Amino acid sequence: MEQRLARGRRGILFVFTGASGVGKGSLRAAAADALRTVTYSVSATTRARRPAETDGVDYHFLERSAFEEMVARGEFLEHADYVGDLYGTPAAPVDTALAAGRDVLLEIELAGARQVKAARPEAVMIFIAPPSLAELERRLRGRGTDSEAKIQRRLARARDEIAALREFDYLIVNDRLEAAAETLRAVLAAERARAWRVSDAEIDGFLAS
Repeated sequence: MEQRLARGRRGILFVFTGASGVGKGSLRAAAADALRTVTYSVSATTRARRPAETDGVDYHFLERSAFEEMVARGEFLEHADYVGDLYGTPAAPVDTALAAGRDVLLEIELAGARQVKAARPEAVMIFIAPPSLAELERRLRGRGTDSEAKIQRRLARARDEIAALREFDYLIVNDRLEAAAETLRAVLAAERARAWRVSDAEIDGFLAS
């Protein structure tokens, strides 16, 4: 029944937001079994590529001028300045996947998440929080990728992000990774099972079969 009712359904847009260093990538990896059918939207950014990152996989790494040209052409679903670097979600791949019935996951910052929610009210908003700001600071310092000034800016930004968590549909505290991954799996399952997502045409087709 589930497969027949789901036929032709539009994909679900999931928005994944949390402070830098909260472990969003680790959480995605831990819940990979539940995310295997989800299209992960690769964001564009002007920040420098880290040693372990691959262009086109982790991010599309762009020069600021190229990024700004895309903004001018209206090619981003959302875009924002995050502690001095530009980030944005190319709209075309997202819309193509959703129209094809594939769920899409956007991993973006608070300002971008607000833009997406305004443009796509049906988006499912998920906030990933650290167990504490002290733990977040420990994780940021442990990465060894940022200057002291940037760490302080990230922590200040994190306070603003956590204060806005009531704007989201779900909160996942990334304290114990596997427990957080289990919560994410439950969120995905619950959203996919919502009855309002089934169209009248799908119901009619099912009843007639």
